[in-house]
Amino acid sequence: MARRVLDALTARFGDAIQSTSSDYGDEVAVVRRDKLVEVARFLRDDPAMAFNLPCYCTCIDYLGLEVLTVRPTSPLAVPSVPARPVDDRPRFAMVYELRSLVHKHRIRIKVPLDENDLVVPSLSELWPAFNWLEREVYDMYGVAFEGHPDLRRIYMYEEFIGHPLRKDYPKERRQPLVRREWTDE
Repeated sequence: MARRVLDALTARFGDAIQSTSSDYGDEVAVVRRDKLVEVARFLRDDPAMAFNLPCYCTCIDYLGLEVLTVRPTSPLAVPSVPARPVDDRPRFAMVYELRSLVHKHRIRIKVPLDENDLVVPSLSELWPAFNWLEREVYDMYGVAFEGHPDLRRIYMYEEFIGHPLRKDYPKERRQPLVRREWTDE
């Protein structure tokens, strides 16, 4: 059923939809960053789509990810191919999961992001539930959201250096000690 959604996106937005996949009940559309808001607005407002439940948004850090190897399922199968690094994919991807309570379908939107250009339009105006989730991604991964009404750290203190959920963040890193003057006023 949700395959219709992927077909409708491809028909309406053409090359703004870089790719689609439908595996194991997960429909995924990879969308160009500059068309994200337009695609999201269509998914929310079109009666045939009616994506009225924003489930989550997060970021994926592909650093160090290797192509999965195929494991032989029988002794007669071809041996697995050694894993190799994926060099042609951007390091990060923003991921949005949306559901339609009316039509009972879901879709995952992915937006590839280059390591040197971590800026994506905010969807918090379309779905206010994404407000805090976008702030979490900003704090933990360093992705900036254009048009976000209150983009500031949500978990880490302002003096914290770096983004702790990135795969290259050194876990042994020492952070500046911040002392605050507390008053009983």
